[in-house]
Amino acid sequence: MARLLALLLGLALLGFIASQADLAEVWAAMRGIGFLGVLAVLAIFMAAFVVDSASWQLMLPSARLECVWLLRLTKVRAVGEALNLVVPAGSLGGEPAKAWLLKRLHGIGYREAAASLIMAKTVNLLALIAFCAVGLFLIWREPRLTDAFRMAVAVGLGVLALGVFGFYAVQYCRAASRLARLVAGWRFAAALERYLAHIHDVDDRFRAFYGARRGRFALALLLALVNWTINMAEVYAILWFLGQPITWAEAWAIETAAQLVRAGAFFIPGSLGASEAVMVVIFDALSGRPALGLAVALIRRGREAVWIAWGLGLGWLYSVTPASLPAAVATRGKSPSNPADSSKP
Repeated sequence: MARLLALLLGLALLGFIASQADLAEVWAAMRGIGFLGVLAVLAIFMAAFVVDSASWQLMLPSARLECVWLLRLTKVRAVGEALNLVVPAGSLGGEPAKAWLLKRLHGIGYREAAASLIMAKTVNLLALIAFCAVGLFLIWREPRLTDAFRMAVAVGLGVLALGVFGFYAVQYCRAASRLARLVAGWRFAAALERYLAHIHDVDDRFRAFYGARRGRFALALLLALVNWTINMAEVYAILWFLGQPITWAEAWAIETAAQLVRAGAFFIPGSLGASEAVMVVIFDALSGRPALGLAVALIRRGREAVWIAWGLGLGWLYSVTPASLPAAVATRGKSPSNPADSSKP
């Protein structure tokens, strides 16, 4: 119910923004992107999506570092991210679907899948902090932005960094396993033995990736940062095709503000309304054309809609296709040291 109310809040905010905008000017700006611009935006987002999938691939020991596996994971992510955007469950609605598809289609156990998804989210957010730190520096140097706007961005980045580093510390320090050992001493712990084993195993995977596989961790973090940079390039490209070119510093500042708002409005499906609002505010400050900001936001929504359609289409196709795994693939998701890895979550 809370998620549905958040969706209604987002729709109300979007409706308010539309009522205050010059829709004729917004439409005129959007039409200027042209067919080549649409293709460029889709290609840029596809590049970012593939890079992000490659970052995730490094966290899955059962997924070999080859193009075939990269394609498989890209399609699985497409389904999950589509669900993340349309299901009123924050940004977590598609994560169980990703784990289920990895198990059903590629024989990767639920424990490995769950650990990789948590690590992928963590690495993505750590890279976002680094990206936004540069953006905050550029925002602070931009004289057209108000002190209130700069301070809001700084506070938002601080809150995000505190939460993400805390989440990373919980994984690295095996906090869940420590809690599980404490619970194990209770009288009813025998009934929870199976779940405690899951917790210990997933924590072992966290420690192995962050500690023993530091090269993969560093590369995954670098790829996640490249992903955010490509997203920034999308803003630059949209405005270039609209005939309103900006500098790379301005594009970085705009994307920083947009991503911080999306992170803060995670409880609204797709950050509906919130993303449009921040684009209107920052474009009003930078160019005096809030309608241009709304046009850019709506173009990105259109690209998002194409991606949602592709992801949901793949999900439907997978749901009606019988799983057929070769024995070698089916066993690849099991670790010799973790024979229960393929058990149900």
